[in-house]
Amino acid sequence: MANWLLIHELRAPDGTTPRDDLYRAALDMTAWAEGAGCPRVVLSEHHGADDGYLPSPFVFGAAVAARTERIRIMISALVLPLRDPFSVAEDVAVLDVVSGGRVELTVVAGYVPDEFAMFGVPFASRGTELEERLAALVDALEGRPATFRGRTAAVTPRPLQRPRPFLVVGGRAPRRAARFGDAFLPPVADERLADAYRAECRRLGKGDGILLWPGGPSWVFVADDPEAAWATLRPHVEAEARSYATWAAASTGSSPWEGHADAASVRASGQVAVVTPDGCVSLARSLGPLAALNLKPLVGGLDPAVGWRSLELFVDRVLPHLDGGAGAATDGPTDVSAGTGTGIGTASGVPASSD
Repeated sequence: MANWLLIHELRAPDGTTPRDDLYRAALDMTAWAEGAGCPRVVLSEHHGADDGYLPSPFVFGAAVAARTERIRIMISALVLPLRDPFSVAEDVAVLDVVSGGRVELTVVAGYVPDEFAMFGVPFASRGTELEERLAALVDALEGRPATFRGRTAAVTPRPLQRPRPFLVVGGRAPRRAARFGDAFLPPVADERLADAYRAECRRLGKGDGILLWPGGPSWVFVADDPEAAWATLRPHVEAEARSYATWAAASTGSSPWEGHADAASVRASGQVAVVTPDGCVSLARSLGPLAALNLKPLVGGLDPAVGWRSLELFVDRVLPHLDGGAGAATDGPTDVSAGTGTGIGTASGVPASSD
């Protein structure tokens, strides 16, 4: 396998990299990674986080589009109940047009109660909130008049991709994902969710659908000396882990971060892999041909110079040994036939909803 991703959350806890430097480094890294064949950058969102977790992925995605030409821009995951579906459709469409048809979107119900309080949305009804918005979003993106709570609108402009950008539905509602999405991203590797998704896809005449399986580490860091790297990464990993563990504790569903609030626990759980170049090659081969290695070079406000070294080691000493060498990004608009594909891929490592 040779598939790899960049993930940017743009957390910057106090005392770490200044935010403007972090954003600039993320754009520089993404442009450089595109040149090395990286097929996809993943931009996540959360709101009101103490560390400033990226709250506006469409704005940052537009900056990525301006600096790149081929890399796919995956917004994953968008907490759809916090947004108006017509506004989301407009943002997706504009980003798809300015990027030349490179947008992909994952939507989830969300799992952080404080975010719902911030936007005045009932947390307990987030599944229903997601489904109502999702139905309107799909109609709007595909050029049909969309209706949401008594309002009907035809969203313009249309996205460049037809019938719309690739849409992943995350969370614990596999039948919803089968009905509305092109793929399903469960929050944990639960075979019952996978079976229910496949069954609903077959009932709808969509084959087995596309299942993005949350296997392997959430992210990988390549270093000549993993122990020395862990010493540098520890405060950044712990800041990330504490945040995710706090969010997971307030949620009713399963999370891969649940119970892991320190670097030692995270390392032991396999959520994060800090490996040598040879170890990264072995890891990639163990994950299978459809898996992706997720690289998060700016984790927790990490010094960009440290992140750059990891990226360079990956490209120089890992990528040439993977099947196919450097990954090739998808060029141009994509014609998406919703949910008709089959197979299993590995998810991007972004925590999905537990709706």
